[in-house]
Amino acid sequence: MTAPPVGRFAPSPSGPMHLGNLFAYLLAWLSVRSRGGKIVLRMENLDPQRTSRAYGEQIMRDLEFLGLDWDQGPYWQSERSGYYQQCLDALTAQGLVYPCFCSRAELHAANAPHASDGDYVYSGKCRSLTPQEAQALAKKRSPALRLRATGRAGFTDGHYGPLEQDLERDCGDFILRRSDGVFAYQLAVAADDGAMGVTEVVRGRDLLGSTPRQLYLYRLLGLRPPAFVHIPLLLAGAGPGEPPRRLSKRDQDAGLDVLRGRFSAEEILGRLAYLAGQLPKPEAATARELAGAFQWSKVPLEDILLPEELFTPPGT
Repeated sequence: MTAPPVGRFAPSPSGPMHLGNLFAYLLAWLSVRSRGGKIVLRMENLDPQRTSRAYGEQIMRDLEFLGLDWDQGPYWQSERSGYYQQCLDALTAQGLVYPCFCSRAELHAANAPHASDGDYVYSGKCRSLTPQEAQALAKKRSPALRLRATGRAGFTDGHYGPLEQDLERDCGDFILRRSDGVFAYQLAVAADDGAMGVTEVVRGRDLLGSTPRQLYLYRLLGLRPPAFVHIPLLLAGAGPGEPPRRLSKRDQDAGLDVLRGRFSAEEILGRLAYLAGQLPKPEAATARELAGAFQWSKVPLEDILLPEELFTPPGT
């Protein structure tokens, strides 16, 4: 008998939750709850300059308002640095970690090709530094720590199908800890999902290209990887002649703090379920009602342009 899945929602509390965040969590929640599974809530607040506890607490209030509950957490990544250091030490013991002294300006000046998710493919400039050279450079600036990326990593996405990368060519050696001491997303997310028993990750397709790096980390750390299901992005309309852009926290009208004053929880969920192909029209529905009829086959593959009138109250 197959064990019930364990999903997760891992927002970055850097501002109010917007419809793009909620769309991803709704599908993650529906996918797991439709099969009797559990949800882990984790706040990805690694960077103290960009995130705040207050935003994390606001996100939790929004989820409670919508009826999107969770079973474990909330976990706060800012409180898990000791665990990330253990994982970093394990990778270092394998001879795979080295200091990188390149500045952001130097990385841009190198004119390196871009990885599929928009990151630069690192040239490997600091990979062959001798201990003496690294020691001399460390007197001038603190280094970031990079992981040597070798071999191939691939998987079959639950929505978009097979993806494989040559890690050295397609993403390059990637950062595990920044020069300011903040642990990097790739290390923290793989370490946490493994430690928390997550078996299914549902997230936006903009992170599709990051997945092989995370699978590489799972393998090196001896962690069991989850299944991955990436979903289309919600896009906002732009000005004349400009392409649509993905929703972000600057889209204030799409923020839950605004929408809660305009619509009921059931109206918000029903409209998002309609965009996800789960309802034939944008009608009010509870989370539990939607879980009972959820089907991945109905979720679109193409990104979804958010109709301006869908979240505009009648008569405005």
